[in-house]
Amino acid sequence: MNARVVVVALVLLAGCERRPSFEEATINATPVGKGLPRGFLLGTATASHQVEGGNTNDWADWERTRYPDGRPHIHEETRSGPATDSWNRFAEDVNLMRRLGTNAYRFSVEWSRLEPEPGVWNTEALERYRQWARLLRAAGIEPVVTLHHFTLPRWVAAQGGWENPATVDAFERFSGRMAEALGAEVDWWCTLNEPNVLVVFGYLEGTWPPGQQDPRAMATALAHLLEAHARSARQLRARDTTDADGDGRATWIGLAHHVRVFQPATGAPSDSIVTGLTDAFFNESLPSALRTGHVSLVVPGSVSLQRDVPGLKDSVDWLGINYYTRDHVRQDASPSFSHKYVPAGRPTNDLGWDIYPEGLYLFLKRYAALGVPLVVTENGLDDRTGERRPYFLRSHLYAVERAVAEGVPVHGYFHWSLLDNFEWSEGYAPRFGLFRVERDFGLTRRDTPAVETFREVARNLGLTPTP
Repeated sequence: MNARVVVVALVLLAGCERRPSFEEATINATPVGKGLPRGFLLGTATASHQVEGGNTNDWADWERTRYPDGRPHIHEETRSGPATDSWNRFAEDVNLMRRLGTNAYRFSVEWSRLEPEPGVWNTEALERYRQWARLLRAAGIEPVVTLHHFTLPRWVAAQGGWENPATVDAFERFSGRMAEALGAEVDWWCTLNEPNVLVVFGYLEGTWPPGQQDPRAMATALAHLLEAHARSARQLRARDTTDADGDGRATWIGLAHHVRVFQPATGAPSDSIVTGLTDAFFNESLPSALRTGHVSLVVPGSVSLQRDVPGLKDSVDWLGINYYTRDHVRQDASPSFSHKYVPAGRPTNDLGWDIYPEGLYLFLKRYAALGVPLVVTENGLDDRTGERRPYFLRSHLYAVERAVAEGVPVHGYFHWSLLDNFEWSEGYAPRFGLFRVERDFGLTRRDTPAVETFREVARNLGLTPTP
């Protein structure tokens, strides 16, 4: 999409439509949950490396190494280690979900645990994940399985990771195996989590593995990820033929796309142009590729990639939206031509991210044009006291309800996260969990104030939290 068109579209969406009130008094007076449709998925989300513990993959290796200038890759040199030990405490975590009243849970399977060497499968791990899916179903919780959430087996990383087309082949085989192993219990599949984030941090900024700063490598990796998604979707549809939940479909296939609101810092044309370019790359390139089957990635002065991907067009049954924050954008002379910041005085989370629930409403309205159901696959905040999370949860679900009331087909909301967990480069400092994990007290799970807010929403939706 042309950058100027993107800016015009954002301005029109932001200013010319009659938008709902996001005043705090209005949100607090709304019985959130009652405006959500029947069958709506209300759940929480986690990722394998962040909660399971004991994983050996490219991220575990990254945690042990440093940047060339000697700085540790992870805040305070933290290692994921046991994480929240969910590999061994999954039944306990399911009981937490039942207390919340959830009817869905999004989790990822760890490729490195399942296929530690090429073609060598860990049947014990396969059976463990199968048991998880069965346990969830027995509790009335729909399992939503993510196949790739950032991490790679060491052998895949050693062969070049997502720059190497052989990784696409390997991921296709892995997807087929997962469909056969879990398909009797799983209908909802998420092939990839946030490919745009992965390529920016891993191949452009160099702050995640493989630690590159090469726009061409970034473009290649993104094209391979989208090809991997298309081929994974094909394998899932071919090999998962069991309708586990009885809704008439054996597979519901999507991916999770990370979005951020980018707003010009001023009315200067230069700020608007840079904002439009940033939005077009980060927010629009992936949905456009899913809609057309054509990957178009342009970074002025360094990259111009145009590629048709067989099977990519119409490959999703739903689109996941991971939404957290908004950035103000000012043109400058940096490599990205922009400076992104949060204005002084704005409410922020403990990582300094702008808290802007209206942005979720705007993206749901925007992506309704894709013509597929939308699912909020992640939404949450780092709140180390727990005091801000209840209103954050209420205000963002209010944003979902307002979009639903205007005809947007939103089928689910997954709060990030069920538990405090290993937050990648930030280690264990951030607290995103509905349940606090006390790392100095045996990884004990404790309620945050938002637990009761979530239970209230669940009851309003007609679900039944356990005592």
